[in-house]
Amino acid sequence: MFLEFKRQVSSALTDALASMGFQVDDLGLEPSQHADIASKVAFRLAAQAKQNPGELAGRIAEAIFLPDDSLIGKVSAVGPYINIDVSRSYIDDTVFMIRKEEGGFGGGFCQGRILLEHTSANPNGPLHVGHIRNSVIGDTLRRVLKRAGYDVETQYYVNDMGRQIAIVSWALSQFEFDTTRKPDHAIADVYIKANAELSAHPEKVSEIDSLMQQVEKGDEATIKSFDEAVAVAVNGIRETLLRMNVDHDSFPHESGFVRSGAVSRIVEEVKATGRTKVDGGALVVDLSDYGFEKSLVIQRSDGTSLYTTRDLAYHEWKGERADRMIDVLGADHKLISGQLKATLNAIGKREPEIVIFEFVSLPEGSMSTRRGKFISADELLDKIEEQAYAEVDKRRPEMPGDFKKDVARNVGIGAIRYDILKVSPEKSTVFDWKEALDFEKQGGPFIQYSHARACNILRKAQEDGLWDPPRPVDPSLLVEDTEVDLIKKMASFDSVIEASARELKPNSVAIYARELAESFNQFYRLVPVIGAEDEELRAVRLALVDCARIVLANALDTLGIAAPESM
Repeated sequence: MFLEFKRQVSSALTDALASMGFQVDDLGLEPSQHADIASKVAFRLAAQAKQNPGELAGRIAEAIFLPDDSLIGKVSAVGPYINIDVSRSYIDDTVFMIRKEEGGFGGGFCQGRILLEHTSANPNGPLHVGHIRNSVIGDTLRRVLKRAGYDVETQYYVNDMGRQIAIVSWALSQFEFDTTRKPDHAIADVYIKANAELSAHPEKVSEIDSLMQQVEKGDEATIKSFDEAVAVAVNGIRETLLRMNVDHDSFPHESGFVRSGAVSRIVEEVKATGRTKVDGGALVVDLSDYGFEKSLVIQRSDGTSLYTTRDLAYHEWKGERADRMIDVLGADHKLISGQLKATLNAIGKREPEIVIFEFVSLPEGSMSTRRGKFISADELLDKIEEQAYAEVDKRRPEMPGDFKKDVARNVGIGAIRYDILKVSPEKSTVFDWKEALDFEKQGGPFIQYSHARACNILRKAQEDGLWDPPRPVDPSLLVEDTEVDLIKKMASFDSVIEASARELKPNSVAIYARELAESFNQFYRLVPVIGAEDEELRAVRLALVDCARIVLANALDTLGIAAPESM
């Protein structure tokens, strides 16, 4: 709703300026503590108009024409700023729109096809705490972009032929595989043993090199052994992802681009630029004119390709199938992703948009699958759900076990996802068990509880015969400050989604969801709803509770967090 208000503001300002003989590209619209939106366009035009910015702002404000059905209400000049407030129609229409659109409210204003790659962890063990920030950011971006209106396909790019996978394949032929363990954890066990063995016996590293060469040459038996190892690990990883409400649409494999000839073709395309040279037997790309001192290696001295080479072919393929490509990558990929973009640019191919996130670390230090030093995502989820169950049992001891388990699972996942999403991707964070398990703070469980509270209010009102959802209501009766503030907060949902989709920052949705929950609880604290004596007023306030329920559910869904009806 706010996007339409902003559009009308832009149109009204542009028309007013045109009537005064001015034309500007940037109207200087920005948030304001003193209005619903403000413009500082008078600053920009003061020199051209040869007039004091404050006087010019007054002239512009007077020149604005507003039709009767405008979402714009009061327009006033305050110093050099033009302050613009919403109209009563904006408030009333928001209530009608939420009740009409329900789950679709707040989106559907963008179009285009996007291929979004995230997680893509090496299949040499389970996901750990460090990985899941990628998964949660990527999945939430998918949800944001889909709500905005894009056709989004999420991909997990499977490394099925690199050195780590060669070690896994070799390990399965050397050590016993524990079939009683979750498959990705059992893969990690043999992978850790293999790395210890290779460190103790360096002469065995040649066996790994040989496996990599055989895969590149198309040896069917070796390829099969790699495929089987990867499939076992990926199945376990997918199980963990689904548990976190994360799903991928497709799983393209690196090897597919080698077998199709795409990797060989991309190497020849890069060679044709004249940027390549042989350095120490390896084929490297000179990207110094793009600001990279370090050359990019695209072929080893033994003729095998690297992850980067195959990644170039993968992005060429993606670029032909979508309007936009988005990659979610850890901070350790800053250099290589920059070189990837530069190389694609050099051969005239579409470049991906890169979302770089800083790592999640543990109080005890960094994580490494190779050394076996990590806390798995499964362990984290188990611990969170165990603690959540204890909280639910304490608060709702009378409820059956199945109810407690269901709420504990939803609240636990919500706590983890929110704890990750509340921090902007480019900021590093230390994962603190106590912080994540604190159900009193205003995080995921607080937002979920606010939704459950709205559901409970409506359920009680309906049981008492006070709430009839289809009944028409009169939003103009909602005049209390907390009522209007709540409606304005709900109306801004589309603006938050638009900004999050444009900036590729899901943390803004997390912040919005918390603020919306705070606004709803503030309204319910200060204004009687079921206890309202006037029947019409009670009906419209219950409708407002219903609107809050809808938008809270939409916000939670966008964050990948369940919206329980009872907690």
